[in-house]
Amino acid sequence: MSRYYVTTAISYPNGQPHIGHAYEAIATDWLARFARLDGRDTFFLTGTDEHGLKIAQAARAEGVAPKVFVDRMVLLFREMAEDLAISCDRFIRTTDPDHARAAQALWVRMRDAGDLYEGRYEGWYSVRDEAFWEEADTAVGADGVRRAPTGTPVAWTVEESWFFRLSRFREPLLKLYAEQPDFVQPASRMNEMRAFVARGLKDLSVSRTSFDWGVPVPGAPGHVMYVWVDALANYLTPTGFPATDGPAPWPADLHVIGKDVVRFHAVYWPAFLMSAGLSLPRRVFGHGFVLSRGEKMSKSLGNVVGPKDLVARYGRDPFRYFLLRAIAFGQDGECSHEAIVARINADLANDLGNLAMRTLSLIGRAGAVVPSDRPATASDRALFGKLEPLLDRCREAHAAVAPHTALEAVWEGVAATNLYLSAEAPWALRRTDPRRADVVLWHAAEALRRIALLVQPAMPGKAAELLDLLAVPPGARTFAAWDEPLAPGTPLPAPRAIFPRLELGPV
Repeated sequence: MSRYYVTTAISYPNGQPHIGHAYEAIATDWLARFARLDGRDTFFLTGTDEHGLKIAQAARAEGVAPKVFVDRMVLLFREMAEDLAISCDRFIRTTDPDHARAAQALWVRMRDAGDLYEGRYEGWYSVRDEAFWEEADTAVGADGVRRAPTGTPVAWTVEESWFFRLSRFREPLLKLYAEQPDFVQPASRMNEMRAFVARGLKDLSVSRTSFDWGVPVPGAPGHVMYVWVDALANYLTPTGFPATDGPAPWPADLHVIGKDVVRFHAVYWPAFLMSAGLSLPRRVFGHGFVLSRGEKMSKSLGNVVGPKDLVARYGRDPFRYFLLRAIAFGQDGECSHEAIVARINADLANDLGNLAMRTLSLIGRAGAVVPSDRPATASDRALFGKLEPLLDRCREAHAAVAPHTALEAVWEGVAATNLYLSAEAPWALRRTDPRRADVVLWHAAEALRRIALLVQPAMPGKAAELLDLLAVPPGARTFAAWDEPLAPGTPLPAPRAIFPRLELGPV
């Protein structure tokens, strides 16, 4: 059985979870669930990045210790994971004791390799980004405030620091990009990283002395690790690093991250690992932003919507489906009340929901057992000819980190089955050729079974309901059961609608 280790970028808990957190978690959950259903030994890591100046300042503003502050905020992110049915194998916190050991072990390896040295940092620093910026990358706005390319204010910072010899890794990184052109995806992000590295790299300040909320630097009293050294090491922690017998052996197969932190994962992280003599992750995928009327959601714009509110309004699985289907993974995508309602009504209520209700209601009125599957006709075989490739197409989409493509393929199967059912009209056949009506309904029900198997990673709850209505036993719900059709004569429960229509209504 092949192994699959997938991670999100861990969230910074200095505010309420927002739709961007939800989008990344749902997409990575789809990847992990799909891999498990496909028989792979899967480990899915997500969690929270809890150190750094930003957290220290937020705690100070509330008059509490940083650990008290993060303990309270992390509850919101755990709750989000539960609300969204995120099936992580570990929710890591960078305040976990085993994480501090892993981060310090990584530091010692880089130090022993000769890639860390003491010095003095002077330059522009963004507290909000927890990032250092070259002066050429910043600009002074009309308000007189100097800002980073992300729009966040920067301040001139001077302090004693340890430095990482990032400049030494220009050629190794360019070699990595040349030999593994899919190391960073999508291709546009790889092009950005290649250009960034090719311009030359400066050594990176990797410790702070102006505050103490962080992982202590081994052998350097008064220094705590730069938050990105600490945070990136979280991917090693669940493996038992520096031991080698953890539950998810390194390296990771995929880091799923936002496009705004690609530089940290595709430049700094592989350089740290090269220095430490550790294997590199196989791929880094930088997804796009979820936009509201063309703008990235932010507190300053007042357009932030919490995942809890969206789940309460639309339902967990329909909301998951919308984000996975409506946004091409890797690109920015629009999220609005109107778009969500339209997608749910069209795809779920009208297409899949109506298909399931028509098929199962007709079967229910004809005895409530799985009908006979013989004799099949050319139209029946033509339907299955369209359904049979769907699993492989979804596997290809999974390998390409493209949940939207997988769902597009599945909905082609939904459309084909709806057309088949309308053309064969088993409700009319029941009066003139009941044997043929049974065969048509068996093929429609079997099509529903295969569709339900494939939608499980996107909508685990609703897919389970549909499989229950088809009397598919729990042990036959993985992709290994793809070619195990419904058995004629199996009793079925009473049908019920599982995708109600939504009213547009006010936001």
